[in-house]
Amino acid sequence: MLPWPEIAILAGAIVAVALAAVLATRYRILKKVTYMLDALEDKETNFCFDERGLGSRKINHTLNRIRTIFQKETADIREQEEYYGQMLDKAKTGIVVLESGTDSVLYTNKQARLLLSVSSLSTLRQLDIMSPSLRVAFEKVEEGLDQKASLYSESSQTNISLSATSAHIGRKDVKIIAVNDISEAIEENESVSWTRLIRVLTHEIMNTVTPIASLSEALSEYAGTITPPSDGPDLKAGLETIASSSRGLIKFVNSYRDLTHVAVPVRKAFFARDIAAKVIDLSQPVLTAAGATACFVEKTEDVLLYADESQISQILINLVKNAAQAGARHIEISAELDKRDNAVINVSNDGPPISAASQEEIFIPFFTTKPEGSGIGLSLSRQIMRMHGGTLRLSRSDTEATVFTLIFK
Repeated sequence: MLPWPEIAILAGAIVAVALAAVLATRYRILKKVTYMLDALEDKETNFCFDERGLGSRKINHTLNRIRTIFQKETADIREQEEYYGQMLDKAKTGIVVLESGTDSVLYTNKQARLLLSVSSLSTLRQLDIMSPSLRVAFEKVEEGLDQKASLYSESSQTNISLSATSAHIGRKDVKIIAVNDISEAIEENESVSWTRLIRVLTHEIMNTVTPIASLSEALSEYAGTITPPSDGPDLKAGLETIASSSRGLIKFVNSYRDLTHVAVPVRKAFFARDIAAKVIDLSQPVLTAAGATACFVEKTEDVLLYADESQISQILINLVKNAAQAGARHIEISAELDKRDNAVINVSNDGPPISAASQEEIFIPFFTTKPEGSGIGLSLSRQIMRMHGGTLRLSRSDTEATVFTLIFK
């Protein structure tokens, strides 16, 4: 039997070895856990611990289970993100998410990119190229403080509205902005307002003038039987003047009824190049008299329209005629498909630009810059396009070109 001191030394050595083994095991476990946590923090789940060793099988199996659970949760989160992303991309409202207090864009859905005419958007500085006022509107919009702005492209002008709400996502304060195209709503409101006004004016004028015309004609016939004083006014001539003026006013009012009674389009399919050729042919007398020329350019092959050919011809002839009479020497009708596959027809000319003041009023009924113009041509043309579910806009007017755009949706 070993002496007590030796037994004590041996026992101490065994305890020390056991303690060292425990500490080594704990260190290895701590090292593995630290490695796993670092990997998971970096969203890395491709690691795997060996479960074949007897001493570490249990802990390695446990760590691998944690990794598997994390993988499943990560996959579920990605699936949900993809699902919500697809839902947002199908939304008709544009969504832009900004990091609050910065110009950093965290997310845009498909509709927002389409409305802003960008393939991607990472910072608001990108909007400066298209419209500085648009960037300002994005910066100023706040919850309860909506903003409006205009975005100009080669083929159109888009009026958009911005509304925002604040949120806290993850570790960031964000501003979620809804982007909507309000161009059609503005045009619709303008058209409805003017249509109502014209109907009221037409009704009131006709009610007033018709009895005057009828009575003046009757009095004119009666006045023919009366011999007026030699130095007095010619009663019959005066009444005939009143009757003539009344008939002219009635004819004038009837002509404006066209603006509020546009016929329902009789649609059929036809190629843009065919209608352009007919319009140029029908416009030749006006073009020749003005010393102007017209041509057609097909920017997208075989652009097909489904519309009332007669009504669309009326619009195009009016635009060509206006351009020629305004002093244009070259007029171009072009056809293409836009990013949304809408058929687009542009009528451009090299004539004098339309003044900034007139640009705001050219679609208002009765407004004209021509001495003998009626002021209903462009108003009626826009009304016809609205009946087709499309739009007519002045896209550009400067020293280089004036462009009117018809968009068929």
